[in-house]
Amino acid sequence: QVQLVESGGGLVQAGGSLRLSCAVSGSIFFSHNTMNWYRQAPGKQRELVAGISPSGSTSIADSVKGRFTISRDNAKNMVYLQMNSLKPEDTAVYYCNTIYGIEYWGKGTLVTVSS
Repeated sequence: QVQLVESGGGLVQAGGSLRLSCAVSGSIFFSHNTMNWYRQAPGKQRELVAGISPSGSTSIADSVKGRFTISRDNAKNMVYLQMNSLKPEDTAVYYCNTIYGIEYWGKGTLVTVSS
């Protein structure tokens, strides 16, 4: 069993920053897993925002490129999403995700960006 717990969401004004954290626990070789951040805005499909491989290679969605950064701390089993220059369209529930045999999701953390 693998548990993912997101934190760090909240209400921020446009142009502001937030740092999301995802704590990973359970029976998983964390350092061997690709970790992802997804988001789901009201009335929209869930979309992939960023991913980071075991080696630290990252991929960022075009919609947030240059503003969001994903990182990981293998010693702490943590994944982070640094979000800068936030826009109202970034408002969504943000989810941490990984695949370890099966797909695991956290419960999400809400980010609200006011204009």
